[in-house]
Amino acid sequence: MSDVLIELAKVLESRKGESADSSYVASLYEKGLDAILKKIGEEATETVMAAKDGNREHIIHETADLWFHTMVMLANLGLGPQQVLDELQRRFGLSGLDEKSSRDELFKKMTSGEQDD
Repeated sequence: MSDVLIELAKVLESRKGESADSSYVASLYEKGLDAILKKIGEEATETVMAAKDGNREHIIHETADLWFHTMVMLANLGLGPQQVLDELQRRFGLSGLDEKSSRDELFKKMTSGEQDD
């Protein structure tokens, strides 16, 4: 199921070396992270609106747009889908409440300056 994500990641990576005039993704990279994040925000809003409307095809289309632009962000930051898939795998089988609690504890440590020994 994740093969398409891996293939897309390869294409997104290859667009880093292309001209912004020849590639939509290259133009996003050229505009920078803020432009990419703005696009993700737009796509997230459109996904929510599609879900509220209840049109399954529209939901799928908008979710694909959201995933695509999130993948552009990951690539721009030197990350890829495998890292996200690994994190989802790590969470698999964990209680959602337990997993959230562990993230809350990690966040507290990070913001308080505590370090692991």
